[in-house]
Amino acid sequence: MAETENLIETLALERIEVNLFRGIAAADQGPRIFGGLVIGQALLAAYRTVEARICHSLHCYFIRPGDPSVPILYEVDRARDGKSFTTRRVTAIQHGAQIFNLAASFQEPEDGMEHQDPMPNCLRPEALTDDETDTSWRRAIEMRWVEGRNFENPTPGPPVQNVWMRVTTPLPADDIAIQQAALAYASDMSLLSTSMRPHGVSWRTPGFQSASLDHAVWFHRPSNFNDWHLYAQKSPSASGARGFNLGEIYNIDGRLVASTAQEGLTRLRPA
Repeated sequence: MAETENLIETLALERIEVNLFRGIAAADQGPRIFGGLVIGQALLAAYRTVEARICHSLHCYFIRPGDPSVPILYEVDRARDGKSFTTRRVTAIQHGAQIFNLAASFQEPEDGMEHQDPMPNCLRPEALTDDETDTSWRRAIEMRWVEGRNFENPTPGPPVQNVWMRVTTPLPADDIAIQQAALAYASDMSLLSTSMRPHGVSWRTPGFQSASLDHAVWFHRPSNFNDWHLYAQKSPSASGARGFNLGEIYNIDGRLVASTAQEGLTRLRPA
């Protein structure tokens, strides 16, 4: 039976000082750390310094590739504790240098006006199959691609894609910090590839180089990532060897729970 990655264990942090935390990345899952892991761990580090407030947005920059062979240190700066909002800045450090930084804002829960974009009308997850190809290991996030995908022989298509996502091992439904961290982790999956679709390239295209440069998430409503969520993505622009992407994340009932934005390196060198 295939072993399943447990996202709670993947995102786990060790507190080594009041505002200092240590995280671990799996050394056997690639030459560099997955960006979503650092986002999720940094958000949880910030949450460890906040009481009774909920993250409504985060903005981050990827500065250097992460080294999966050594731990990541997360240093939290308690920038501000206001009457309604709390701000935290988190710096991720390896080998004595910044590899990533994040700013997150937290708010006292309160009611207000509401509206949202409707969820796209597309195939439901039960009509699709999981994209997992490695039968010896199940990733922390199950993904089902509405438009399909082809890494080996990609063909040009519209700069739009829809992906159903959920965690493969259960998360505490009432733990908003881990639920948001899991959603932030998954939000870095597939988004950059939206800007690659019109050009018929994939991660495996010879001479193609890609990396997340910055990433933002706005949390609109609580969600339960144990259930399916639709990640509706589009890329309004690509230029200067950078692809710009926007995403909307809906729960299975069509509620818009989060929005994302990301710019990434999309450089194609002669093969």
